[in-house]
Amino acid sequence: MSASPVEIKAALRRQLRARLQSLSIEERSQGSVQIRHRLAEQPVWQKAQSILFYAPTASEPDLLPLLTEALDRGQQVALLRYTPETDSYAPCLIRKTSSDLQPGRFGIPEPAAHCPIFDLKQLDLALVPGIGFTLDGGRLGRGKGYYDRLLSEVPGFKCGVAFDCQLAAEFPLEPHDVRLNCILTPTRWHLVTGQPRF
Repeated sequence: MSASPVEIKAALRRQLRARLQSLSIEERSQGSVQIRHRLAEQPVWQKAQSILFYAPTASEPDLLPLLTEALDRGQQVALLRYTPETDSYAPCLIRKTSSDLQPGRFGIPEPAAHCPIFDLKQLDLALVPGIGFTLDGGRLGRGKGYYDRLLSEVPGFKCGVAFDCQLAAEFPLEPHDVRLNCILTPTRWHLVTGQPRF
C-alpha cells in the first residue's frame, strides 16, 4: 500500500529537520547574510511598498536586518501576531522594533497589541519560511496550515526563504497548499515558471 500525502510529508519533515540541525551556527549565519544580499538586489524588494516578514526561529534564515532597513526606507512592514481566540495569525504593522515587538507564542517576537492589523490583500511581498521547498513553488510547512490560510488571501508576490539544504526534489501538494512565486536561498533567486512576476 502506498503512503498517503500526509505520511510522505511527515517523513520528509523529519528528513529536512535533520538536515537543518546539521548546519552549524556559522553556516546559518553566513547563509542568512547571503540570502539578505540576494534579496536586496531584487526589483521586487526594491519596489515593494508593503512587506510581510517573519520572526525567525533558530533554524530559519534571519532577515531581520532587512526589516530594519525597510522601516528606514519608509516601507510598510508587517509581522504575524497570534490570536488565541481564533487560533490564527494576522499581519500587524510595526514601526519601531524597540517598542512594537514583544515575546509571543513559543517565545518568538510578535507585534504588540497596539500594532494595527494590516490587510493581507495590500501586501506587495510576503517572505515565507518553511521546513522544505521545491523549485516549482511547493512549500512544506509545519503541518498546522497557518501560512497556507494566510497566503491564500495574498495576491502579492510570495517568496519562500530557505537554506539550500531545505530544497527537495518533490513532495505531494494538497488542494489547500499555496504555490509560491519564487524560492530564495543563499545560492539562488528562483522564479517559478508559470507563476506571476512582480
